[in-house]
Amino acid sequence: MNKTIIITGGAGFIGSHVVRLFVTRYPEYRIVNVDKLTYAGNLENLSDIDRMPNYVFERTDITDSAGIQAVFDRHRPDGVIHLAAESHVDRSISHPMDFIMTNIVGTVTLLNAARALWDGNFSGKRFYHVSTDEVYGSLGAEGFFTETTAYDPRSPYSASKAASDHLARAYHHTYGLPVVLSNCSNNYGPNHFPEKLIPLAINNIRNNRPVPIYGSGENVRDWLHVHDHARAIDLIFHKGRNGDTYNIGGNNEWTNIDLIRLLCRIMDRKLNRKAGASEQLITFVKDRAGHDLRYAIDSSKLQRELGWTPSMKLEQGLEKTVDWYLANEKWINAVVSGDYERYYEKQYGQIKN
Repeated sequence: MNKTIIITGGAGFIGSHVVRLFVTRYPEYRIVNVDKLTYAGNLENLSDIDRMPNYVFERTDITDSAGIQAVFDRHRPDGVIHLAAESHVDRSISHPMDFIMTNIVGTVTLLNAARALWDGNFSGKRFYHVSTDEVYGSLGAEGFFTETTAYDPRSPYSASKAASDHLARAYHHTYGLPVVLSNCSNNYGPNHFPEKLIPLAINNIRNNRPVPIYGSGENVRDWLHVHDHARAIDLIFHKGRNGDTYNIGGNNEWTNIDLIRLLCRIMDRKLNRKAGASEQLITFVKDRAGHDLRYAIDSSKLQRELGWTPSMKLEQGLEKTVDWYLANEKWINAVVSGDYERYYEKQYGQIKN
């Protein structure tokens, strides 16, 4: 192997797609998947590539400095793609300390391990920190987030990610660590844990359960298919400039309610239900605390400098995503565990049936 890359959070939603892409596209790379395997981490996401000769799994908590140091000593990586994070805003409101530990302490633990291993010899090395558009706060009806937009996080989740972004940049400026960052819009696609809007709605519609929508459903998000995100990560890791940030967006702005209505129409057709049947499941619930109104990403820098463009419009991507979930009922039934049911009841208990 001519290069070893650690990918943290590689058993999670986005991470598993990035691991698969790197393992299959770069057989000359050793890919080391470092994941704690929390509720959202699932090795079944990688069952198709887990026997590949260039793939290694290490079950390690990124906040465990001794454990991370041992992984770095054992594999001596040339690069790190850091995706491991607590990422659900609702959970961050209920349990903010989990987000402080994983997203802030975990990131610093990895930065320290990379700095110690590379010891000033940064040629051919790279630390890639993957972040979110939520660090920028909330937009009004107009405008877009750019790489120079001031940070204005509004939840414990986005604040913890903002802190980790600042620390990654600080290690670049203070120690010369070869760091690159990206901030992405909302991802969707296969293998997404069903606490997030799209997989939750698919699963609930499939089972004729209420589909909870916060407030009036007028919050706007830009949707990015996970395969497009993985392609962007590949490009940025290999061709991005150290010290730079790249925004990744899908050019797919939708209000939550319009998104769910589209999903209901797709599900009616796929499940051979009467038109409008699934939309009857939509149930509006009390709005989330500090719910940002609108996110929208300007990814022109990434398109201009590295030649990336999103390939998937939301209508097409949702069709493919629904097909995957309906074809993989065993996967979703396995991940919807007792712990998830208890969380769901706490979060949306007033409409649970």
